Amino acid sequence: MATHMRLAVLSLVASVLMTAQVRDDWKLVWHDEFNGPAGSAPDPTKWTYDTGNTGWGNNELENYTDSRQNSYLDGEGNLVIEALQTGTNAYTSARLKTEGLYSVEYGRIEARIRIPFGQGLWPAFWMLGTNIDGPNAVGWPNCGEIDIMENIGKEPSIVHGTIHGPGDTGSGIGGPYTLPNGAKFSDDYHVFALMWDDQQVQFLVDNMPYETVTKEQAGTMWAFDHQFFILLNVAVGGNWPGNPDATTTFPQTMKVDYVRVYQFAKRPSMRQ
Repeated sequence: MATHMRLAVLSLVASVLMTAQVRDDWKLVWHDEFNGPAGSAPDPTKWTYDTGNTGWGNNELENYTDSRQNSYLDGEGNLVIEALQTGTNAYTSARLKTEGLYSVEYGRIEARIRIPFGQGLWPAFWMLGTNIDGPNAVGWPNCGEIDIMENIGKEPSIVHGTIHGPGDTGSGIGGPYTLPNGAKFSDDYHVFALMWDDQQVQFLVDNMPYETVTKEQAGTMWAFDHQFFILLNVAVGGNWPGNPDATTTFPQTMKVDYVRVYQFAKRPSMRQ
């Protein structure tokens, strides 16, 4: 085996061992299990909303609302984000966030999610730096963005983990994960996770690391040494996924079983 191949294998093994080993040292510091009566609102002490139909910088088609038509608990331990078609090229959906209510710097951030399927759908579980807004706002992309999971409907077997930071024009740094044997992410729940410290971010699907971006690799794009808040949404249309077509059916739902944030109880960094 060539030296560079041995190093790659050793690096992957080390990543897997690190992920398994630190679980005993995690402390659950924030979570939502979405337990509540069917049709009720997500916990308002944990979640608020982005609303409107501004296109959100991506020429998206949806109008985000805080209506129970678009986000609700199903009574079975899930948050449901539901995208609806309301007319020709007109859609409503929801974009929930913890901004102003909860933020975190470093740790393991994970969610168990069953995503929707269809051309033009764009479900995501992600984070933004808290300094995107407010009196000391630096805006996007300087605030930093961590996309723990993004999927576009025309790639039903693929999700992406990506970072965006200063100087980014939109492509970011990251990589895809593909389910084996042609399975679709919409077929079942999967756990999407981020392992984040002061030197790297690592993306995982079902506890398997598939992409790591280091501070050194990111260079001037690194903007991940401060607090971030969490977002969950289902976009419709946009520059990346394209718009729905005749094959796309509505309503489409993303079901979130839980969101959990862990930090080390004993060690401040994953690399110590």
